[in-house]
Amino acid sequence: MKILFINSKSFDYLQDLTYSGLIKYLGPNNIIDYKTNFKYHLPIKKYPKNLGFTRFSIPLHLSIDFGSFDAVILGSAKQDALEILSKILPKISNVPLIFIDGGDREEIGGDFERLGAKKEYLNFINKRPFDIILKREYIPDLHDQIHQAYPLPFSFPHNITINKKVENEKKYQVSFWAQQKPAIREKALQLLKGQFDCDQNGTSLGQNFKKYKRKGSFYLEELSKCKVAINLRGGGWDTMRYWELPAAGTLMISQQPKILIPNNFENGKHVIFCNDSLDDLLDKINFYLNNIALREEITNQAKLHLLKYHLNSCRAEYIVNIIKKKITKG
Repeated sequence: MKILFINSKSFDYLQDLTYSGLIKYLGPNNIIDYKTNFKYHLPIKKYPKNLGFTRFSIPLHLSIDFGSFDAVILGSAKQDALEILSKILPKISNVPLIFIDGGDREEIGGDFERLGAKKEYLNFINKRPFDIILKREYIPDLHDQIHQAYPLPFSFPHNITINKKVENEKKYQVSFWAQQKPAIREKALQLLKGQFDCDQNGTSLGQNFKKYKRKGSFYLEELSKCKVAINLRGGGWDTMRYWELPAAGTLMISQQPKILIPNNFENGKHVIFCNDSLDDLLDKINFYLNNIALREEITNQAKLHLLKYHLNSCRAEYIVNIIKKKITKG
């Protein structure tokens, strides 16, 4: 299968994870990024802004035969990507058109409205509705009735390895290195204030992405040094932390996401879900800090489950199979 991948130059977790996953699954000759995104070909960004990069490469497609593709993917709910797709639409009218909606909004294409491009989006889908919609914030009650919609949550990059730390190398008890919005995060940070080693390790109010002390691969390494870490929803239910913590071999205590995640982590086996009220958060933390063997068993199972179902190369296989079914049905 050969895919034309229309992408936004802006940073986009799901777009970039999908691109690098497809490169792994289908091979670099079968995925053409349009227009060329140099962050996908050169190591010019650090984690997590390098999620689309898999290896150094020189794009050679000076001219493109738009009729040669089996599918076209709009990788992001951002205006620059939509403008590119709109311009080439007459040249790709006979192939499946896939929209990857990785935005925080629950509505299909909701981020176009948030970013001021609702009119352009509505004009486009009136001309050419998408054949397949892959939705990150897939709410079953809202999206099950949309026949062309499928869930597509974040994942973890297949090409990044985090070496899990053994018990005597885990220097942090509990961490929640996150911005304090929405309100549930602020509530959690208030609860954690003065508890465990949170004040000492930077689990505090007022954190900001630009001010984070732990960045790039160092951030992932530091996650692996935590015995327990907290995950709570941000702008959307899906967070990168939900996938990073199992990859790091750290026990995750999390809200249960209200979105559909195929092959999701199971409570008590791969993850510990807490109440949305957070009334059980401190008790759960204490229990798993004091039960080392159980904590280790859960983190081991979570890592295995992640490697089997939740790498971005696994997501790529899932996407390709959906496209193949669409092509077969016509």
